[in-house]
Amino acid sequence: MSYDMLHLVPPVSKDRVISHFPKCYKPEACLEYKDYFHPDVKNACQKRTTGTVGLKMSKVVVVGDLYVGKTSLINRFCKDSFDRDYKATIGVDFEIERFEIAGIPYNLQIWDTAGQEKFKCIASAYYRGAQVIVTAFDLGDIQTLEHTRQWLQDALRENEPNSASVFLVGTKKDIVSVADCEQTERDAIRLANEMQAEYWSVSAKTGENVKEFFFRVAALAFEMSMLKELEKNNAHLAKIGTGNLIKLDGSSQENTNNSDPPSINCC
Repeated sequence: MSYDMLHLVPPVSKDRVISHFPKCYKPEACLEYKDYFHPDVKNACQKRTTGTVGLKMSKVVVVGDLYVGKTSLINRFCKDSFDRDYKATIGVDFEIERFEIAGIPYNLQIWDTAGQEKFKCIASAYYRGAQVIVTAFDLGDIQTLEHTRQWLQDALRENEPNSASVFLVGTKKDIVSVADCEQTERDAIRLANEMQAEYWSVSAKTGENVKEFFFRVAALAFEMSMLKELEKNNAHLAKIGTGNLIKLDGSSQENTNNSDPPSINCC
């Protein structure tokens, strides 16, 4: 990837810039107990040796029962809007959100899936290749929390083991009392720990915690993608300059008995 190609990407809006690792919702319900990027990721971003990460996107699938507010959650973040006149998602829909994370352009492709049983077979095809799985439930309806187990199993079935980060999100925080919210959160956090998921409570109506949640998703997805990229290369990367970014294969050594030049792979 050339330096010029990286800068052909239009600038990211200021409200989509992530320079510091976003905080979790609650320490007892998070995936990563830290507030900083992995040192290898930070170093690669500073030196602009991020390979093809700057041109990649992570796939996020949002699953859950009908009426739990999946579409409203996505629309609040992507469009900063809240529609009181609910219309059920038919099949699947998606939005693409562009970020700048630690100075590197990065995209989230956020898939909104239908909550109706009749669309499950259609939606399940879109679970494949997910780097992030968001299971949503209504904080005012405990049954929807219980159903998140099955939604997660369905999504995980379509993906390789340990290939996706998992989030459990309680929606409609604005319509439940503080006491009820705290009680449901205790149950949800226990379930999140069982599911190896990070827990969040949000309100699409008021916007509470929505941006913070998606920033956390984006940062974790970016870091995971970066670490996989660095691990895959596992070699020296030339610093991005005016030419192509070249990976020097660490296994290639000079052989005086062979006139062929050492092999190189373009990232």
